[in-house]
Amino acid sequence: MAERVGLTPAAAELLRRLVSLHGQVMFHQSGGCRDGSAPMCYPAGEFRTGASDVHLGDLSVEGIDDVPVWMSGPQFEYWKHTHLTIDVVPGRGSGFSLEAPEGVRFLVRSRLFSDAESAELNGPATR
Repeated sequence: MAERVGLTPAAAELLRRLVSLHGQVMFHQSGGCRDGSAPMCYPAGEFRTGASDVHLGDLSVEGIDDVPVWMSGPQFEYWKHTHLTIDVVPGRGSGFSLEAPEGVRFLVRSRLFSDAESAELNGPATR
């Protein structure tokens, strides 16, 4: 089954650490510039999703509850043909995301879906 979002082992390890400090978490990917285009990690329920937000899926991380990932609707229109992988790199991200004090930041890496994945997730292509 095709999935819209995944994560690297380094990101999974950071999520386990963040959950131990803050409780259950969630991600939201907006469409802003600079830090606004990074996946933001919040305590579950702290960021309120709206009717236009799209639930990309839940990240399965050993040792913690699944982590939901959301994206703004307008941003989803640009990214609906891509698989997103949440990763972590050294550096300081946004002060609003939970990893900021850790000296690292989450980011997304993307790849286009194969034709089969795209058809499964978005329906058959029309020409």
